Amino acid sequence: MEFSIEFYETGSGRSPVQEFFDDLKESDPGDFAAVMAGLTKLQSRHYHRQPLSKHIGDDLFELRHVGKLNSRVLYFFMKGKRIIALHGIRSKAKKIPSKDRKVALDRKRDWLERNPA
Repeated sequence: MEFSIEFYETGSGRSPVQEFFDDLKESDPGDFAAVMAGLTKLQSRHYHRQPLSKHIGDDLFELRHVGKLNSRVLYFFMKGKRIIALHGIRSKAKKIPSKDRKVALDRKRDWLERNPA
């Protein structure tokens, strides 16, 4: 059985990850295609390791794509082979900025509160 991938939604129904992908598709179709291919690969446990995926602490992981700007999708795992994508960023930095890490952790906390196990 493969993992399913879900995008975080705010309480009002907005999907920041989908908005990230929409912007990426418009600004850099090549990177968009590569990141989407990476998401598809994440459905298989075989790819839950570097170089595609990396644990970044606090039960958060990043899907990584190196291009003109590094594109990353921060996510976590849930029971039932579910991957919850929380936040997308593009950055030249090797390290994830603390503000983006905080956004992902806040969204994870919000998701868990609204979706009890």
